[in-house]
Amino acid sequence: MNTDTHPRPAPPEAPYAAIVAATPARDVDLEIRGSRAHVRVYGDPAAPRRMVFLHGLRGDHHGLEPIVAHLLAERSDLQVWVPDLPGFGASAPLGHGVHDVAGYAAWTTELLTAVAPGGDVVLAGHSFGSIVAAATAADRVVRALVLVNPIATAALDGPRRAMSAVTVGVHRLAAALPERAGTGLLRHPLFTRVASLAMVTSDDRDLRRWIHAEHDRYFSGFADRRTLLEAFHASVGTDVSAYAGRITAPTLLVASENDDVAPLPSQRVLAAALADARLAVVPRTGHLAHYEAPAVVARETAGFLAALEAARDEAARDEDEQ
Repeated sequence: MNTDTHPRPAPPEAPYAAIVAATPARDVDLEIRGSRAHVRVYGDPAAPRRMVFLHGLRGDHHGLEPIVAHLLAERSDLQVWVPDLPGFGASAPLGHGVHDVAGYAAWTTELLTAVAPGGDVVLAGHSFGSIVAAATAADRVVRALVLVNPIATAALDGPRRAMSAVTVGVHRLAAALPERAGTGLLRHPLFTRVASLAMVTSDDRDLRRWIHAEHDRYFSGFADRRTLLEAFHASVGTDVSAYAGRITAPTLLVASENDDVAPLPSQRVLAAALADARLAVVPRTGHLAHYEAPAVVARETAGFLAALEAARDEAARDEDEQ
C-alpha cells in the first residue's frame, strides 16, 4: 500500500516516444584521439548514406533523437551517427588537448574518417554543434553541411548579451570555487531550470514540461568542471561566421523565427557569407527547434538532401551526354 502523502508527479509523456522507439538504433564505441567515444547510430545498418550529427552544449545524443527519428521516417537510405561529444554523455573527455572548437573539430575530423573513410558524409550540428561542424567543414571535405539553429553571432555580441554576460559570470564563479562547490553550482537544478526557461518558446504546456524534464535529465551529464568550462567559453567566444569563408560544401541553415540565441537577421547575413547556402526558417519556434519542431527540421533536411542528389544526378547525365 502506498502511504506516501506527497507522491512525486508522474514524468511527462515524451511527445516523440513512439517514432523514436520505432527507429532502429545501436550503440558503437570508438577510440578517437586517445579517448572513448560513445556513438548512437540510427537507421538500417545496411543504409548506404551516412550523416554525422553533433549536439549542442551540455547535451548528448538524446537531444537529437526527435529530429533523427523524423528524418529516417522520410529517408530510409540514411544512417545517422550521433556521438556524445568528448566529456559529455557517455563519451570520455579528450585524452589530450583542450575542449575548445579546435579540439572538438580535430576530434570530429577523426570521427568522420572512421564513419566514412571515403569522405561521402553529411555533417550536421545543432547550436554549439553548429560551430564545431562549421569549423570541421572549413578544413575537411564533406558532401554537405546542415546547421540547425546555427550560432551566427557570438553570444557576447548578440541580442542576449546581458543574459550571456550573467551566464559567463556564473561560470567564472564556478571556476573560482573549490572543485566540489564549483561543480555543484554548474549542476544545480535551479541553474538548469533558468537556462531551460530562457530557451523554451512553445505555448504547449505538456511540451514545455517535457523539455524541462529532458534538460533536468541530461544537462548535468558533463564529465567534470574543467571540460564544461572549456566548452562553455568556446561556445560564447566564437560563431559559425568565423569559418564561413572557408566552407565550400552546400549548406542548409535551419533557423527559427523566434530564436533570440541565434536571431534570424544574423542567419541571413551568415547565408550570404557562405559559398553555397540555403536558408530555411521554422515558424513560431525558438532555439530549441530539435524539441519544438523536429518534424519541420527533418522535412527541410530531407528536401535539401534530395535536391542535392537530383542536381548531382543531372550533372552526371549531362557529363555522359557530352
